[in-house]
Amino acid sequence: MEQAAVQEKHRRRAVKPLGQSDAVDRYRFLQLGLFTLRTGPLLILLILIAAVAATTPVFRTGENVGNVLSQTSVISILALGQLLVIVTRGIDLSVGSTIALSSVVGALLFRDGYSTAIVIAAILATGAGVGLFNGLAFVWGRIPHAFIVTLATLSAVRGIALWAASGTLIFGMPGAVQTVGGDRVSWIPYASFVVLGLALAVVGLTTKLVWGRWLYAVGGNPDAARRAGIPVNRVLVTVYVLSGLSAGVGGLLTAGLTNAGSPNYGELAELDAIAAVIIGGAAFAGGRGNVGNALVGALTIGVIRNALNLHNVDAFVQLMVIGAVILLAVEADVIRGRLEGRLRVAQAARHG
Repeated sequence: MEQAAVQEKHRRRAVKPLGQSDAVDRYRFLQLGLFTLRTGPLLILLILIAAVAATTPVFRTGENVGNVLSQTSVISILALGQLLVIVTRGIDLSVGSTIALSSVVGALLFRDGYSTAIVIAAILATGAGVGLFNGLAFVWGRIPHAFIVTLATLSAVRGIALWAASGTLIFGMPGAVQTVGGDRVSWIPYASFVVLGLALAVVGLTTKLVWGRWLYAVGGNPDAARRAGIPVNRVLVTVYVLSGLSAGVGGLLTAGLTNAGSPNYGELAELDAIAAVIIGGAAFAGGRGNVGNALVGALTIGVIRNALNLHNVDAFVQLMVIGAVILLAVEADVIRGRLEGRLRVAQAARHG
């Protein structure tokens, strides 16, 4: 009996309950891990830039930086619209086709002698119109997920563009469109100023207006948002209109850069936009994501492609690298979700 009592005493000394100091250490460790994951997209971009700059001196030149900014401008603009959609648990697969249709509409109108203002308005209206159709079809058609609607319009809108352009490239764009899409101030493309302006506008929408709070509430829990009196359907239609409008702006920049409209523009652009948003830390589950990280994701894709081009890496390998980066970003999102859950438990225990 005495030996059993001694053994039990030693066992109790060896297995101590989690003390306050241990709980604090665990809480701080979880906070550090979560902070690292949240700042991960920016850290990865900075490390990537430093590595490429060290291995390829051409990367550091103003001309090349301008090329990166120019090449990522359309992805960045699409990512801004896609961000709003993904925050609401949706997806917009039609933005690449919308780029093609909007550029074709602009080229046809310019060829027929319409003014610069009408051409620009038509390009933007085409994008917004496709977005409005997506939103209304999704909401009022009671379709289970926006994936189905936008997958349909991805095909249909591309078909309309091919029909309208007779499958050919249509040359000619107003001078103002060419300037915005292709010209630069020193080494900085005008398109970068468009990206900056739209980014600030989206920041204002999401942080300064009640609509922004509605947006994240709908993404976080649509049923709870409805019970709280939030006009969920109106919010959903609005985000698809804005996504379509961003694709129209992308079509404007693409048409200006090439001085043409084409039914083949924007192929796979929707995948780049989605990848940029996910790399930037947004979640397909909705309710999370911000403008800064979406732009970081777009720049990450641009820097990776530019670096691989400078190193003469095959284009097929580039696709594989981008795919691997997306998978890592999704896995980081899964880990972040687990850490957030553990952090909430640790916080409750700390204050319990």
